[in-house]
Amino acid sequence: MNRELARRIALTIGALLLFRLGTQIPIAGVSTSSLLPTSALIARLSLFALGLVPYLTAAIFVRLLSVVWPGVSSLERSGESGRRKIARATLGLTLVLAAFQAYGIASALTSIPGLVRSPDGWFVAAATASMVGGVFVLVWLSEQITRHGIGNGLALILSAGFLISIPQDVSGIVGLVQSGAISGYLVLGHAVFWIVTVAVIVLFEEARRNIPVTFGARRVGTRYLPARNAVLAIKLNSAGFLIPVTVAPWIFFLPLTFAGLVLGGDHPAVAAVYGHLQMGQPVHLMLVSIAVFVLAFVYTAYVVDPEYTAKCLAARDGAIPGVARGEATADYLDRVVSLTTVVGAVYLTALQVIPEVFDLYGIGLPYSMVINGGAVLVVVCTALDIKAQVRDVSLTNPGGVRR
Repeated sequence: MNRELARRIALTIGALLLFRLGTQIPIAGVSTSSLLPTSALIARLSLFALGLVPYLTAAIFVRLLSVVWPGVSSLERSGESGRRKIARATLGLTLVLAAFQAYGIASALTSIPGLVRSPDGWFVAAATASMVGGVFVLVWLSEQITRHGIGNGLALILSAGFLISIPQDVSGIVGLVQSGAISGYLVLGHAVFWIVTVAVIVLFEEARRNIPVTFGARRVGTRYLPARNAVLAIKLNSAGFLIPVTVAPWIFFLPLTFAGLVLGGDHPAVAAVYGHLQMGQPVHLMLVSIAVFVLAFVYTAYVVDPEYTAKCLAARDGAIPGVARGEATADYLDRVVSLTTVVGAVYLTALQVIPEVFDLYGIGLPYSMVINGGAVLVVVCTALDIKAQVRDVSLTNPGGVRR
């Protein structure tokens, strides 16, 4: 292990320890000693109570704008200055979302008897500021990990949050098995299922559709670059997980919310539709599956833009053997990406509906809605990213020169 790798690992561990410490510091003004056993979850309200949810929501919203609004997309591709503007806009939206959510939580806490020492406006303001500050501390920690540590900071903090809950889930399941509430064979079946799922995720995330590309000889400034061969690697799951899965429920819940505002939340039609759209219901399972599948295609078209890629290849004197440059290259890439995305979309949809399928057939365990396919995907991808970065840093000499 070289010094650079040791420094990066130490910084990453230190940042994660700060994250863990922040989850144990309660909001100022909350009297945790007066909590009832039935309200144990409230005792976990901490400076990091909001987590990274406001930031991720803001980032997803800005990314969706770049999909539907060409101006934002061109700004993102305009260079470092454009990306800084998008980052500032994301942080500004994060502030609004975090403040709104924190104010709602703080106001709700004041209505619980005996929980808050002084349930007045000062507590609401202090609690709101504390939780909003916690969000930005987490954003800062994630950026430090990404820039100076090992792995993607956002994914690593999310993974740490998932992994922290595993011991408690395992303890609860062991207790249920010992009491006879659930079968040991069911638990064994789940263990085997998740081992197989992790293997499948590793296989899919490391799989690539490699398209051969040739670059002609050209001169860049005073340098002469000879002709060379390369590959254009396309992931099976280019859409990732967060955007398709996060946006999918918006497609039918936003219209339902609007209908509830117009007709009233107690309207029989609204109540009936809302009942069918609950987690674990067949209608919800079907609609979410369709939405995730379609959104995987939509977002992949943005991430892997065939026309933009064809233009970049032509600008660098690159071509796909046997395919004419320009529109023919864009059409070829579009066909390849579409066929590849079919496999990726099916894979992504299957991971998303795992907990609902378990509950639908009555074979779920208490952890199913927390440790689901998406959480496992995030953890596995984070581990693969760390593995790749450790290898790269280990093979790099001081000064950035590869060994």
